[in-house]
Amino acid sequence: MKKTNPNDSHLPCTRFESQSTSSDRRQFLQTMLAAGVAPALVSAAPKRRPRILLRSSWQVVNIGDIAHTPGVLALIEEHLPEAEVRLWASGNLTDEVAAMEHRRFPGLKIVKGSIGANGRTSSDDLREALDWCDFLLHGSGPSLVARKDVAAFLEHTGKPFGVFGITWTPDRGDLQILNQARFVFFRDSVSLETARKAGVKSPLMEFGPDGAFACDLRDDARAKTFLAANDLEDGRFFCCLSRLRHTPYWTIPGKNRPLDPERHARNESMKEHDHKALRETIVALVRETGFKVLLCPEDMTQMAVGREMFWDKLPADVRDRVVWREQFWLTDEALSVYVRSAGLFGSEMHSPIMAIGNGIPAIVCRFEQQTSKGFMWRDIGLNDWLFDLDVEADHARIHPAVLDLARNPEAARAKADKARKLVRQRQKQMCDVLRRELMG
Repeated sequence: MKKTNPNDSHLPCTRFESQSTSSDRRQFLQTMLAAGVAPALVSAAPKRRPRILLRSSWQVVNIGDIAHTPGVLALIEEHLPEAEVRLWASGNLTDEVAAMEHRRFPGLKIVKGSIGANGRTSSDDLREALDWCDFLLHGSGPSLVARKDVAAFLEHTGKPFGVFGITWTPDRGDLQILNQARFVFFRDSVSLETARKAGVKSPLMEFGPDGAFACDLRDDARAKTFLAANDLEDGRFFCCLSRLRHTPYWTIPGKNRPLDPERHARNESMKEHDHKALRETIVALVRETGFKVLLCPEDMTQMAVGREMFWDKLPADVRDRVVWREQFWLTDEALSVYVRSAGLFGSEMHSPIMAIGNGIPAIVCRFEQQTSKGFMWRDIGLNDWLFDLDVEADHARIHPAVLDLARNPEAARAKADKARKLVRQRQKQMCDVLRRELMG
């Protein structure tokens, strides 16, 4: 690879520069020093902005996975306005999602591609971005998602990298890479402790909330149209989300994944167990408080789940005040609906994350297959709003907790806002760490 911006003469030589270019610069500086003019030239040289290459954007079938990227971009925009950032996205980033991100970040440059074993990139845009950047930031996710890309980046650039807000389970393939990170922020304390016990030796390892908390995408026009069409009034409805134990990717058109018999069997055996208490909560919420309920999806498989496990099983008088969203939506419309709701509850994670990030109460029901990410609710002071569906005693606690949100909205909002402030303070500290790395 060749350095693509030779005019940045105030920068140190990188491994992408040619030997002759480096030699010419040294000779030039020696000549200027002899003439007594080099100090003036150096002091007059403009100081360029630090450059971040954000590796993020894991998949687009889930609005939460989408939210990681604009959340981290919003954090950089707010806390490191002096920095430039480009997005290194996965190949499945769609034009529709990219357009949504560009509406919020109109100047964002997005690159795709991979780095081969010989150091060659699969796209010119990625090659230029690798030359351009000062630092690689791995965004939030369920793991060190882009491990192969990070490993190739380290091998072929020698530039530093860090990690913002991931969940982590022991993986020997990650250890060597994480040990080279300038910092690793884990989005739940269980992952942090796991990493310490596993021997991860990054110089800085701390709790760092998921980037999706900072997502602020909006499509207010579409959200208002949807709410009006379904007679849902601002502040007078709750959003309910649920899921199966394993996401049935094999049901998504275009995914081309074969049915997984073992995971399908587990889904079928546990779906009534996992939905019964939530369904009873919907009934109580409608009958006892007068609130409506919106059944909405976080991923493309959940419209069918919501219909089968909730809508089709509700009593007629309750169904009249429940709205089943039949179509998938993108993050901006979903968040515009969430902020107009009285709160969220269910067994998904990132819709509640986005809700709390915007001061909206949200109750999370977790189970083993969702890894340890749900424990972040405990880490941000919302343990009373975290329920474990693998613990039978927790099922009976969901109903009164949701009713309490409806009956005590001011207290619920205050609690959500306290958690939001804790998250925002911690995310600012994460960005302060990133700034120190960028400043050398």
